[in-house]
Amino acid sequence: MVKNRRFEEETSGFGVRHVQILLLFCALTVGFGMRVNLSVAIVAMAEFPEYNWSEQIKSLVLSSFFWGYVLTQVPAGPLARRFGGKVTILTGLSICSVLTVLTPLCARLGGWKLLCAVRLLEGICQGFLFPSCHTVISAWAPPKERASMGNFTYAGNQFGTIVMLATSGLLAAFGGWPCIYYASGGAGCIWAVIYYLWGASSPAESKSISAEERELIEMGQFGERTVTIEEQEVEKPHQQITPWLSFIRSPAVLALVVVQSAYAYGFYTLLTQIPSYMKNVLDKDIKSNALLSSLPYAAMLLLSLFFAWLSKAMQRKDSISLSFQSQDQDTLAVVLLILTVGISSAAHVGFLINHIDLSPNYAGILMGICNCIANFMSLAAPLVVGVVVTNNKDVHQWRLVFFVAAAIYFIGNSVFLIFGRTNVQPWNDPPAKSSSNSTPQLESQKQ
Repeated sequence: MVKNRRFEEETSGFGVRHVQILLLFCALTVGFGMRVNLSVAIVAMAEFPEYNWSEQIKSLVLSSFFWGYVLTQVPAGPLARRFGGKVTILTGLSICSVLTVLTPLCARLGGWKLLCAVRLLEGICQGFLFPSCHTVISAWAPPKERASMGNFTYAGNQFGTIVMLATSGLLAAFGGWPCIYYASGGAGCIWAVIYYLWGASSPAESKSISAEERELIEMGQFGERTVTIEEQEVEKPHQQITPWLSFIRSPAVLALVVVQSAYAYGFYTLLTQIPSYMKNVLDKDIKSNALLSSLPYAAMLLLSLFFAWLSKAMQRKDSISLSFQSQDQDTLAVVLLILTVGISSAAHVGFLINHIDLSPNYAGILMGICNCIANFMSLAAPLVVGVVVTNNKDVHQWRLVFFVAAAIYFIGNSVFLIFGRTNVQPWNDPPAKSSSNSTPQLESQKQ
């Protein structure tokens, strides 16, 4: 059985690297808060005649974010390597925060068309988030701490969703639907100031990291190289030639694309449609709707911690290899939704950080490629619902929506179990040049 370095014993001690992971957690929290705010806000907006749009228009508005989101996925990885993950994350979320605060004004002035345009721009800005986070995690996380750091970082997805869905109903009830956008956009602006002051793209750029902690991180990462230090060509990350053809030819990468696409379709079907399902089928009011809609993501957050522990426990015991990894009816429907979304948190210690396992050097680029393709499925999710659900109170039409998502989940997971890998791929490290005779040093050892 092939061991994965990220499931060895973790080192102890709180350091600057943990502060950086906390800041990334907060980035994903505010990012997802701004991403999902429309899911509940559009329900509250529908109570006003000027915003009582058809299901087709609602689906178009909900999907517009992802049209922009998909555009910046692939270039985000190389840009994060060139300028640093901090720059791309900070720029993207800062602009997105300002646009979110301006959303109510744009909706009043231009209706659903201008709202679609604003959401598209927000998607473009947030397209930098995941590839840049992967780039920063791969720079800051020693292999032994990668599982816990990656899991904690991406738990921000659920935490932001929980906070936004749980509070948006109250915000809409007591301050009107614009408060949903003001709160989420304002939180993003506050985070941007904090990250500007304390964030860093890598240990080499941090002014507060100790020499011992920096050496700990760099020594762990050198241990993952697929060539020896003597064979390694020393180049800055943005000077290395990206092995694009190797990505395309790798079965492990292709399997990662498939499973991430399947996950994206199922997850965003639930993310964008649970509030509408709660209101139209289960007949929940805006406050209880928002609270109930947040419960699946609360379960996902809690179960992500459980799965992180379970995966490490099973790996340590050699028991599994990562390479194969009525009112009553209304209540039952809610419970099933909670379990469905909650169990999907296993992805946090599976494919979601598998990009770093395959290639620490190109993790951000791999995430950008996979997320770009996957988000075409995210685009399709609300559009499929708009086609299938012609009567939003017809439970049989909603049942078909969930059956389709379940089938796609099953296919994606099966492909990943068969073809997925967790070892560092040979193309991770750039080949040595024949003229190179020097022995590279760790960054922390250079004068």
